[in-house]
Amino acid sequence: MADTFTALVAEQPDGRTVVKSTSLEETALPPGEVIIDVAYSSLNYKDGLALTGRGKVIRKWPMIPGIDLAGRVRSSSSPRFRPGDAVLVTGYGLGVSWWGGFSQRARVKESMVLAIPEGLDARSAMAIGTAGFTAALCVLALQDHGTLRTDRELVVTGAAGGVGSIAVALLAALGKKVVASTGRTSEAAYLKTLGAADIIGRDVLSQKGPPLASERWGGGVDTVGGQTLVTLCSQTAYRGAVAACGLAGSSDFPGTVFPFILRNVALLGCDSDMTPMEERTRAWKLLVQHLGKLHLDAVTEEVPMSRLVEFAPRIVDGQVRGRVVVNVNA
Repeated sequence: MADTFTALVAEQPDGRTVVKSTSLEETALPPGEVIIDVAYSSLNYKDGLALTGRGKVIRKWPMIPGIDLAGRVRSSSSPRFRPGDAVLVTGYGLGVSWWGGFSQRARVKESMVLAIPEGLDARSAMAIGTAGFTAALCVLALQDHGTLRTDRELVVTGAAGGVGSIAVALLAALGKKVVASTGRTSEAAYLKTLGAADIIGRDVLSQKGPPLASERWGGGVDTVGGQTLVTLCSQTAYRGAVAACGLAGSSDFPGTVFPFILRNVALLGCDSDMTPMEERTRAWKLLVQHLGKLHLDAVTEEVPMSRLVEFAPRIVDGQVRGRVVVNVNA
């Protein structure tokens, strides 16, 4: 009997996305130097769009979605990795143009693979996942810009989501006064557990205001986009910066250049997909350094892959708090 494994395979017959649990043979996997026995993946907003078909995320069909995976090397033709090595992969087109993490097995290029940092295992690495990794990239961008030297409050939008939760925790761990902006003010106690000093409703930043408002923030991390990002930039103090990494609200930027040319505010775009390996290593190092203050147990829930398709609409609809780890063997 052929050696098979289970994966969620997305297809698009008649322009409609259909995702089914499928038994596959290893020969079906794309070419690459490293075969991984996947233990865990995670569910990100982008994955939710892929699984529900609500966004044009998948670029090749059929596709195994899942932009994250972690597990152990099954076999390798690369001298960098040996069978049994604990590894993770995030981004590099995984789950978009390369078969991804919602699978019990994956084959990837060696250039995509990162050894799981000491202090983490496969599950905790996926509790962080792309969302936490992106949050770390945003914090590093603010740090490199000099924004973390401010005594002013820093704001995190979409704070109850995956990126937002870990951004709040990281900034608080670095000693900053963090204000969490969320549409779910019922999550105030959760966000304060992560280190938020104050909570504001989504409407505070989502309303259109003057092109240049009173200086309120030293800077922030934005996962929402649209009017929220415009308002945040307009309220950011002189030489402050906003790290933008999401578009949960909108991909538009209906604003002006005033904050950028009159206050020297910087808009720092943060992409996690094609981040060079050196910067990836730096971001994971920051996460591990403050691991105890990320409150991963409070931030994370686990969902078996067998229930993932029915669960996925919740993350797109903004009904998921923090991070979702996917057990691909359940």
